[in-house]
Amino acid sequence: MSAVNRVYAGRLAGLQVRGPDFAVIGRVRDVVVSIRPAGVSRALGLVVELFNKRRIFVPMLRIAAIEPSDITLVTGTVSMRTFQTRTAELTILGDLVGSKVVTDDPDYPHLQGKAVEIADIELERTRTRDWVISSAAVFATRPKFGRSPQLTTIPWKHIGGVSASGVGASSPLAETIAAFDDMRPADIASFIHELSPVRRNQIARELDDERLADVMAELPDDYQAELLEALDIERAADILEEMDPDDAADILQELPDTKAEVLLELMEPEESAPVRRLMAFEDNTVGAMMNPEPLVLTPQTTVAEALALARDPDIPTSLASLIFVVRPPTATPTGTYLGSVHLQKLLREPPSALIGGILDPDLPPLYANDSEETAARYFATYNLVCGPVLDADSHLLGAVAVDDLLDHLLPEDWRETGIRPDADLAPTQEVTRG
Repeated sequence: MSAVNRVYAGRLAGLQVRGPDFAVIGRVRDVVVSIRPAGVSRALGLVVELFNKRRIFVPMLRIAAIEPSDITLVTGTVSMRTFQTRTAELTILGDLVGSKVVTDDPDYPHLQGKAVEIADIELERTRTRDWVISSAAVFATRPKFGRSPQLTTIPWKHIGGVSASGVGASSPLAETIAAFDDMRPADIASFIHELSPVRRNQIARELDDERLADVMAELPDDYQAELLEALDIERAADILEEMDPDDAADILQELPDTKAEVLLELMEPEESAPVRRLMAFEDNTVGAMMNPEPLVLTPQTTVAEALALARDPDIPTSLASLIFVVRPPTATPTGTYLGSVHLQKLLREPPSALIGGILDPDLPPLYANDSEETAARYFATYNLVCGPVLDADSHLLGAVAVDDLLDHLLPEDWRETGIRPDADLAPTQEVTRG
């Protein structure tokens, strides 16, 4: 069956959720959304009921396809924490359906000035794999017993009366967290860095796991450790799983050894294994700052396939700029490293060409025990934003990106002083700290 790109939330209720191996995980019971009255309102994830009746949260980005009969995930690994809504999160079926709202849609003047009731909400998938609220099915008058309501579909931008706090509700904290949707993680980190520890921890508890992981990666080391310590132990492990392994390793090295080991044990083995490998390298070496999950392919991969994989929004742009070619296995540490292909080279080749025939075998690699200075000279010499990291036996261990190198080379307090240490150069735009 073909995948669905537009669907009403009511249609999702009761659908089976399957892992990539098609094993049934549970059934959909609701959809969690973030409402932005002046921006794009997004679906954050699904509330899925397991066979033991526990309800868990599955992020929308974990969904591979929604089909008429079931939903397939891209991974069988999901958090087993019991679902609880956080500030600035609403559920469609639990909070929005049945609520009274208003509309200013010029196509339906007879509904303006009246309270209309939400019957269902339509979701649409974007090119970036996000699911956004596109419209609402509403009715003005509740029908008599036994009759169906006369529904009108209104574009979501013409629906009023719903805020990040809910229908007819207002919460400064909810509005602040909702405003983060339009901000980069580094800007959110700069914002919460200026808050008191109590306020900072409060916001951290209310952010979803993926967003909090992105924000924590942009905070100074001591602030990262402080936030992780403020979370309950199971959620702290989930946050570490959402982070890039190199960022997770940096945080864990700021914690006492006993606490770090407990967190590693709570993480899924496939998530903790690369973090443990990174923690084994000495500080200030390439191995300690590399990412063990670059884009690694075999020489039989076509240019078209390589480009499709490079488009994955979950891969940092720096790592997507260079494709590494190895003999199997492709999981790090890989088989023998053969060479690399730059993204720009792929764009100039026929889609059917094999990347094994166009790779650059002469680009020197970095080695895990190389120093930061060696890495800096490497990037300056070859004009790259990432480079391969090998062991002594020519196995690819990962890739180091120039942004991670700069993070280590800059003064420890560079995040606290910001990108413009001179106050006279500070941006004039201000963000209200609700």
